[in-house]
Amino acid sequence: MNSGWPYPRWIAHRGAGKQAPENTLAAFRLGATHGYRMFECDVKLSADDVPFLLHDATLERTSNGKGTAGDQSWHALSLLDAGSWHSRAHAGEPLASLDNLARYCQHNGYFLNIEIKPTPGAEVLTGQVVADAAARLWAGAAVPPLLTSFRPEALKAAQAAQPQLPRGLLLDSWWDGWVDIAQALDCTALVCNHALWDAASVRTAKQAGFRTLSYTVNDEWAARRLLDLGTDGIITDRTDLFPPDA
Repeated sequence: MNSGWPYPRWIAHRGAGKQAPENTLAAFRLGATHGYRMFECDVKLSADDVPFLLHDATLERTSNGKGTAGDQSWHALSLLDAGSWHSRAHAGEPLASLDNLARYCQHNGYFLNIEIKPTPGAEVLTGQVVADAAARLWAGAAVPPLLTSFRPEALKAAQAAQPQLPRGLLLDSWWDGWVDIAQALDCTALVCNHALWDAASVRTAKQAGFRTLSYTVNDEWAARRLLDLGTDGIITDRTDLFPPDA
């Protein structure tokens, strides 16, 4: 764990999202067997505003469902098979609610990075509801989850709802005004495409007061470069390749 930063350096992407069905409890359990103590996940809302784990706006890629996930009730979503697409061994694996994942993490002492992943058009509501849920689920916890998003409006809603929860801005490019936006959102971290980091950008981010995290790092050369740069967090699919205490 980094000095002054409560989270481990190594973070399992979507659980162990290539080796098991991403964003399911099976993936988090597998990541944990490789020694990982922090996980990243994607959270959006069902039609009845239940926070649940799914990356895509639509269901087809990672379940046997069809259509926009956010248009369906949590009851309907909970009946889907989110494992057969990955492998026969995971057939029948359900979608996970944020409530269930929170229980798993807290009972085992694990840390979580919640990416707020709104259905398009639901950015503000998703930021608010996810932040409220995180505050409720981690009430009294020594280390709350880190809330991140590519969508500043979702982070702004999370900030307004639960300002005490730590936030991070996700970036896939350096766009004009990112420093001002991240500071206005009172972010503690920047979570960037790993190719964006070099000595100058790490220095700029740290001088502005941000922790430096990277996604999605699956090659040894990329991980070594980020470690040499002194970045604070590495998000990876390869929980089988990188020991989390490296």
